Amino acid sequence: MNKTPKKKKALQGFWFASVTAIMLLMSACGSATPAAPGQAATKPGAEQAAQPAAGENKPVTIVNNGIEMTYPEAPKRAVTMNQHVTEIMLALGLADKMAGTAYLDDQILPELKADYDKVPVLSDKYPTKEVLMAANPDFVYAGWKSAFGDKGVGSMEELEKAGVKSYLQESSNKPGPTIDDVFADIANIGRIFRVEDKANELIGKMKAEMEQTTSKIGTVDKPLSVFVYDSGEDQPFTAANNYMTALIKAAGGKNVFDDIQKGWATVSWEEVVNRKPDVIVVVDYGDKTIDQKKQFLLAKKELADLPAIQNKRLIVLPLSAASEGVRAPIALKILGEGLYPDKFK
Repeated sequence: MNKTPKKKKALQGFWFASVTAIMLLMSACGSATPAAPGQAATKPGAEQAAQPAAGENKPVTIVNNGIEMTYPEAPKRAVTMNQHVTEIMLALGLADKMAGTAYLDDQILPELKADYDKVPVLSDKYPTKEVLMAANPDFVYAGWKSAFGDKGVGSMEELEKAGVKSYLQESSNKPGPTIDDVFADIANIGRIFRVEDKANELIGKMKAEMEQTTSKIGTVDKPLSVFVYDSGEDQPFTAANNYMTALIKAAGGKNVFDDIQKGWATVSWEEVVNRKPDVIVVVDYGDKTIDQKKQFLLAKKELADLPAIQNKRLIVLPLSAASEGVRAPIALKILGEGLYPDKFK
């Protein structure tokens, strides 16, 4: 078809303007992924929001306990060591990404047991390096620093050289951790496994459950003083400036040894008496049964005049609940009900 010069010039102008607009749009959007057939085009600037927060194919870099770790892809064969981190993995729906687990403190949470039973148990305690590597892991997630010690599976640096990524629960291995630090660990695992939405959902659920407890406790003008008894007969081993202190504070109490700038500490019975705790939290784990621990405290002559002993105010807290994991709402409720039972009737 013949075109008049006027029409031809107009078409050329339209074509140039169209190409220029397309080039400008591509420049503004960067390397945006084109829409799939039948899929609506994404608005400029919305591409990032439409992608998973961590990015399916983008490396994730996290500074973990002072070590910068890069995870090129989501792990497929993870091994967990220590119960509280195992339960975080299971609560995030990652059982199918686990090649093994080790070191329970007590029974796994009932709602997580079905998934836990699908995961191979490598050892009752920490596995040897040989047992760990036989599971062909690409990621090791530990709760306590001891897992990466001489009696554990080797350092994080050694695992890295062997091609195995790792993560150490930060909230379990720093001074004065808070409940928010636990949430940060859960968020980091969400990023590493590219399940950030699930991690945010879990954190939101935990916060809501904890709010139910703190709302019942309300404002406490004079917090009850609390002594945490972990173990020890000649000298007691107790919680100092650690996660237990944060839980006790959230429940309306005050750890009598929160001035010691360590996570856990050995103190004297004389000092326990001097600090006159209103309540004693007894950590349930180890070679002594909870009844043996309670009877030991109640029968100890030096403690006879303590308000906690006179009123038999002993709160039992399982170690699994006292650890930095998904049981924070459970621990808080146990402590709240033990400190202020009248508010939970």
